[in-house]
Parts: sequence; C-alpha cells; structure tokens
Amino acid sequence: NILSTMAQTLAVCGLVTLLWFVAGYSLAFLPGNDYIGSLDGIFLKSLVFDKLAGEVSVHHLAPTVPESVFVMFQLTFAIITPALIAGAFAERMRFSALLWFMGLWSMLVYVPVAHWVWEPTGWLARMGALDFAGGTVVHINAGIAGLACAWMLGRRMGYGQEPLMPANLGYTMMGASLLWVGWMGFNGGSAGAADGRAGMAILVTQIAAAAAALSWMAAEWFVRGTPTLLGLCSGVVAGLVAITPASGFVGPQAAVVIGIISGIACYWGATGLKHLLEVDDSLDVFGVHGVGGIVGAILTGVFANPSIGGVSGSIYTQLMAVMVTLAYSVIMTTVILIVVGRIVGLRVSKQDERDGLDLSQHGERVE
Repeated sequence: NILSTMAQTLAVCGLVTLLWFVAGYSLAFLPGNDYIGSLDGIFLKSLVFDKLAGEVSVHHLAPTVPESVFVMFQLTFAIITPALIAGAFAERMRFSALLWFMGLWSMLVYVPVAHWVWEPTGWLARMGALDFAGGTVVHINAGIAGLACAWMLGRRMGYGQEPLMPANLGYTMMGASLLWVGWMGFNGGSAGAADGRAGMAILVTQIAAAAAALSWMAAEWFVRGTPTLLGLCSGVVAGLVAITPASGFVGPQAAVVIGIISGIACYWGATGLKHLLEVDDSLDVFGVHGVGGIVGAILTGVFANPSIGGVSGSIYTQLMAVMVTLAYSVIMTTVILIVVGRIVGLRVSKQDERDGLDLSQHGERVE
C-alpha cells in the first residue's frame, strides 16, 4: 500500500489546488458573512498584477506581501488538511471514492471552518478564537474527520488479530524530519512578515517539538519498557501540532509546557484512547493531530501573551472553537461519506485489500 498512499497524497494536492483556484480561496478568505466568504474572487479574478501600471493586490490579512503569495501560502494549508485525513483510512478506501470525498470535504468542511476562524468576518474570529497557524482549522478538523472515516470504513482485515507493522520506519523518520523543517514555514510564515513575531513562532515551534519528542519517549519507555523510533517521530509531530495554534502568541517557557503535555497526551491518544474507541485509525490521525490540536488550542487560551501576539487568550472561547469544529467536521464528514458511498462505494473488495491497493487500485507495485 506504499504507492497507493503516495498516489492519494499527490492526487489530493492536484485536486485541492484547482478547487482553491475555482472558488476555495474566495469562499475562505474574502470578506462575506459570519459563515462563508464571497464569490468575488472565483477563478482568482480578484488578484491584480499589472507590471506596467505598477499595481499589485494585497490581502488585508497579509498586507506586507503580494496577494498571490498569500493565496499560495494558504493553499498549502488547504492541501495538507485533507491529505492528513487519508492516513486514518489507509489500505481500505477506493481511489475513486477518495477523490469524491476529498473534493467535497475541502469545499464543504475546510473552506467554511477556515473562514470562521481566520477571516475577520468569520463568527469564531469575531468571538476572539485564537489559531495562529492551524491548530483548529487544520489539525482538529482533520483529526476528527479521520476518526469518522476510520469508523465508517471499518477495520482493516486482520486488525487486532495479527501484527500490522509499519512498512518502513526509515520513511517515517524522513517524513518526520521533513515535517519538522517544513513546519517552520507554516508557523513562521503565518506572521505574514519576516519579523520578530515570525522569529518567535519559529523558535517556540522548535522547542515544543523537542519537548514533545522527549515526553512521548519517556511515557513510552515507562509504559512499554523501550523507547522507539516511531514514538520519537510521533512525539515530534505531536509537539508541532500542539504549538501550531499558539506559536504566534506564546514565548519559549510556555512552549516547553505545551510540548511536554502534548507528547504525553498524544501518546495516550494513540494508545489508550485508540483502544477505548476501538477504531482502526491506521496512522493515529486523531490520536496525534486531533488530540494534539485540542491540547494546543486550549493551552493557547491559557498561555497567550499580549506582549507577543497583542491579545489575551480565553479558555472559554478556545473551548467553543474546539467543540464547534469537532461537531461540524464529524457531522459533515459522515454525511459526505454516506453520499460518496452511495455514488461509488467506499471500501475496496476483500480480494483487492488482500492484493494491496498498489496493485488493485493502480496496477503498480514496489519491486
């Protein structure tokens, strides 16, 4: 299933890019009402670049860069969010169903939530919900959607009866390393400028990831008797997720606390909570991204420092944003899955699953 997972990610990148061009950006980031943006920017017609006249449009959320840069930066968030979900149902979904699901989910779930939280006219933004770089919009949103997908699709064949071991932990290590470096662009870039706030966001991102890696390692070592490479990689991601909503609002001391708590919480999310829920979330999308996002969002309300982000946090407001996102995403995800299931069917056949999705869905295999 290695090639199928790669194909799913690449297909999501292409599909979401074109949806963002057609209407996603306009509905998410142009001023509208409390719940959705406007269609004034469909096909990116709101972008202005006239070299002869010296005219370049900018977005009100990032006035220091051309609007084209802001469009591209936000597109990376729009791509990574549905791509995260695919990890929860790895090895089970038909490729055609994945394309239908990801397209509908991007427009009906990601776009509205991004507008609610990030566009100043969105209702959660008006309430004062803080999410600097995607803890709620990306990670909680994708985490609970992944859990719904894993539940709707059912367990993989052999789950709980035979060991389903990682195919290549070297790939896991490389992926975690790329994420760790790339996350600096997500969190630092969310400042909209190469300034002191961006620098602080990058610094706290590094610190939280390091603290979470070690706290996950310690928790696993204590419970299982051995620290693992998979655990260290998962801990890094847990810390990166949890610091994401807080990165433009907190300092280094708070980052250490957020990292330690998220590492332990996400270890429990990927082990104890996963067993309690009895859901086959293949890559622990909810355990790491969902739980980490919730921890980070709430702790942003605790630790937000006005001297860094210019605002104080509210635990009540953060909890409201968390609960609303969880409820909306899980309901809409379930509805979309039901519709897609009726159209093309969600799960591959038992024989196709035995053969592996590389071969059954794409006619390829790793030699």
